[in-house]
Amino acid sequence: MPDALKTELLTLVSEAPDLAALEEVRVAALGKKGRITGLMKELGGLSPEERRERGAALNALKDEIAAAIDARKTELHAAHLAARLEAERVDVTLPVRPEPRGRIHPISQTVDELVAIFAEMGFAVAEGPDVEDDFHNFTALNFPPGHPARDMHDTFYLPDTADGRRMLLRTHTSPVQVRTMMSVKPPIRIIAPGRTYRSDYDMTHTPMFHQVEGLVIDEATHMGHLKGCLIDFCRAFFDVDDLPLRFRPSFFPFTEPSAEVDIGCSRKGGELKLGNYGDWLEILGCGMVHPNVLEACGIDSTRYQGFAFGMGIERIAMLKYGIPDLRTFFEADLRWLKHYGFVPLDIPSPAHGLTR
Repeated sequence: MPDALKTELLTLVSEAPDLAALEEVRVAALGKKGRITGLMKELGGLSPEERRERGAALNALKDEIAAAIDARKTELHAAHLAARLEAERVDVTLPVRPEPRGRIHPISQTVDELVAIFAEMGFAVAEGPDVEDDFHNFTALNFPPGHPARDMHDTFYLPDTADGRRMLLRTHTSPVQVRTMMSVKPPIRIIAPGRTYRSDYDMTHTPMFHQVEGLVIDEATHMGHLKGCLIDFCRAFFDVDDLPLRFRPSFFPFTEPSAEVDIGCSRKGGELKLGNYGDWLEILGCGMVHPNVLEACGIDSTRYQGFAFGMGIERIAMLKYGIPDLRTFFEADLRWLKHYGFVPLDIPSPAHGLTR
């Protein structure tokens, strides 16, 4: 009986196709109700000599079957691992599959380009709070009471502070210029990019948008310096070496004289193209800082003068990259971002190219 059982069990062990089947063989042979276990329980009815002889044979059979099961388990583990390695094998000689990559938003890219260009001219970047008071946003900038820009339909007003100050979401980044002039002694040369807020919404206006403003204050700056600065900027930003600029007289409460700046373009065939083509497109406002603004910020207007300029970041981004609708900048459409976005770590530099 033990020899026949041994042959049968060893055959079952060697033919077990997988670990689950091998476990079934182990339970059938060595489990609590297994065949060898059952034979061991019958030893109590035998004589001492038969029990000793039969018990030794059954123990030897038990050990041999257990060893065979362990050996077969090792073989099955090795076969399973080999099959898995083969299934998961990677051909390292193949090109790497391109992984999905993020994109830099055109606004972020444009701000980086602005900073890179003006840094070459010696400008530093200044920042200020989005929530401003009436003094920094209007009064210090020579806006008289009743000026249309103070109207509720343009400005998002907030509850007054405990001390009675009228609070609002800044309508331009000019308050950053005011805070800089009040905290830094001339000479001053800064740009102030940031978010601004106005109550308007259509294809060319959104309640929240971005502006960049520039400020230079010293003892010798004049309108010629302003024109040279803006000509160099526009030609570098739009990458048009002979881009013409036209300065038209205008009015802003915080500059005198004031000007609006047009750049050359063509609209033939319904297509807008920048360059020296005989037509014009308004792009920004600028002027010499009004003496009243200097005095409101604690700067002696008889000694110091300077210029300021400002432009919408979305506007110049739309012109440069051909984006037709301002609202798409803020709709978080990944397809749009994949089309208009920029490769990460492609840092703009006037020396190596602003856009690559």
